[in-house]
Amino acid sequence: MVNKQQNQAPRAIFMVRPVAFGFNPDTAHTNAYQHRPVEPALQISQRAVEEFDRMVDLLQAHDVQVHVFNDTPEPPKPDAVFPNNWLSFHDNGTVVLYPMQAHSRRAERRPDWIAELERFYQINRVLDLSHYEHEGMYLEGTGSLVFDYAHRVAYAARSPRTHEELVHKLCDNLEFEPVIFDAFDESGMPVYHTNVILAITSRLVLICLDAIPQYGGQDALLDRFRVSGRKIVAISHAQVRAFAGNMMEVQTRQGQTLLVMSGSAYRALLPGQLDAITQHTDMLVVDVPTIERYGGGSVRCMMAGIFNCRLTGV
Repeated sequence: MVNKQQNQAPRAIFMVRPVAFGFNPDTAHTNAYQHRPVEPALQISQRAVEEFDRMVDLLQAHDVQVHVFNDTPEPPKPDAVFPNNWLSFHDNGTVVLYPMQAHSRRAERRPDWIAELERFYQINRVLDLSHYEHEGMYLEGTGSLVFDYAHRVAYAARSPRTHEELVHKLCDNLEFEPVIFDAFDESGMPVYHTNVILAITSRLVLICLDAIPQYGGQDALLDRFRVSGRKIVAISHAQVRAFAGNMMEVQTRQGQTLLVMSGSAYRALLPGQLDAITQHTDMLVVDVPTIERYGGGSVRCMMAGIFNCRLTGV
């Protein structure tokens, strides 16, 4: 059943301004989209901050509410710019904290930032799943899970960072239906995060069908998407490498929807794909090449959507 109260696109965004962005060897063995650096670390970090600030400026210029939190230099957290992996916000007032595979990423979780957001949003509970890290079970937020909020479905591709049992536990708690499938890159390696190959907007689904074998649930996924009434835009492996699957729809304060994508993703799309997108939503394009190249993630990973109700009088 469609939840009429839940929008697919959040009206506010949580972002973290990085201090020590860089290539993280702890995550590279499962993330095929990271590249080892060939330039000084300080130069990479400085360019990442510039790209981050440009993205925030562009979102705010388009009247999107952005809450920016500043990373701390100690301990160094090379992936802090990707907060969607450690938390998610939900319309019932829940905030979820997630277990992450890389030890170097676990210091990114900041309960004090959530407490600060309580001044603006209704937060009824914090569901902390991080203790599953000690059992070798991981679920990396809206990297592992792509939520269809309107139909209460959570899509998850199996990977070392996405434990099937935790998908079921979380979905039971949030009252979502889990849909779990297999997805592989061109070398046969499991896709590390679902949101690299799948993006769901209010009226569109962008998905790399080539990554999903027939036996892994491709037909069942297509049936699900058709039932939701969304138009399916198929993208290729090459477009996935350009982060064309790593997009996120947001809302402005006036309720206009914008599909945020990187410049590399935009340039990888074909005219017919761009036409299908522009028939349903406006696009907001921002270049983040340094973050993509060395972090292995793009604009979707940089944003955690806030769906909690905004408090009155603030």
